[in-house]
Amino acid sequence: MRTGIFYAVLCFAAGLSSAYALTPEELVAKLQAAGYSQVSDIKSTAEGTTAKAVKNGKQVRLVVDSGGQIKEQK
Repeated sequence: MRTGIFYAVLCFAAGLSSAYALTPEELVAKLQAAGYSQVSDIKSTAEGTTAKAVKNGKQVRLVVDSGGQIKEQK
């Protein structure tokens, strides 16, 4: 438990939000809960954490911003 608290404090001190504190597995779970499947190509970028996924049979590019908001990009 202390490791998790230390990591959260470290992320906060570094100016990172909860979206950046997610592990790849947690990010996939968050996206799946929002209706996305086949999540892949997860990368950290200046705009946030990006990923590719499928929703309603269409491939989409996603950005999870520093506030944890999921946005589809064209």
